[in-house]
Order: sequence, then C-alpha cells, then structure tokens
Amino acid sequence: MIKISPPPSRIYLLRHAEARQAAPGQKDFDRPLSDNGYAAAEIVAEKAVDKGYKPDLIISSTAMRCRQTAAAMRRAVTPSTEFRFVDALYNGTPDIYLSLISAQTDQGSVMLVAHNPIIELTLAALVGHEAFADALPHGFPTAGLAVIDATPSGWTLTDFVTE
Repeated sequence: MIKISPPPSRIYLLRHAEARQAAPGQKDFDRPLSDNGYAAAEIVAEKAVDKGYKPDLIISSTAMRCRQTAAAMRRAVTPSTEFRFVDALYNGTPDIYLSLISAQTDQGSVMLVAHNPIIELTLAALVGHEAFADALPHGFPTAGLAVIDATPSGWTLTDFVTE
C-alpha cells in the first residue's frame, strides 16, 4: 500500500451520489444519477462549501455518475478550482487512488470523486481500519464526503459530510 506524505495536506474523498439502475443494454459506466442522487450531490456540495471545504483540485472518475457528482461540486467551489477526469478511477485499486493523490505535490488539497468499494478501502488505508470502522460502521454512503487531514502522527478523519 502506498503511503502519502503532504502535500497535499488535506484529502477529500467523495463517493458518487446514488445512481439509477442500468437500463436494459446500458453499460454500468453510463449510469446517470437518480433524482435522489442529484439532490444529494447538491446538498453535500453546499454543506461542504458552508464548512469552508474547497479543494484546490478535484479528480473525478470519467463514469457518468461521478462526472455528475463532480458537476455539483463545480457549482459550489471557487472558479479557480481545477478539475481533472481520470479513466483509471473507474476500475481502479486503492493503490491507483493513493498514487493519484500522492502525485499532487503542488496542491494544498485534493478531492477524488469515485466509486465504492475502492473509495472506502482508500479511506481505511489513510486513517486505519479501526478509525474507519469507528467513524463509518455501516460503510461509506453514496454522496458521502470524507475530509482527511495530515497530522504529525499520520492522516486523520476530520469530518464526514452527508446529506
């Protein structure tokens, strides 16, 4: 497992909001957000901004539901926030997620908009399995936003924002 040292000093992990079930013949990659998912993405984006959570860079999976969740964040963050879309997040591994984060040494904070179970495994890799289980005993919900900060002793889950 890849270890990350700051920078970035703050990491945001945002699981995409609730998606519709695939229509007959539709690829999983192309599933859009449900109506509830759109609403949840907007609510979490607004709550994040209200708390002052504005990442310098947002890296999103190219899957439709992640792009739509990232779009909610786009409307809520500063115009200078950079967005990147990365195919490797769709079927990625925790090492891919962590590598993407650790490569952003010119950013103070970075957000991944991505998929479960990998986003859950990435959070556990950063803060430890025990801290993850204590904070999220029922797992990482859709449209959930983990705020992780660097401390002298490692990474700590500072906040978890949900609708």
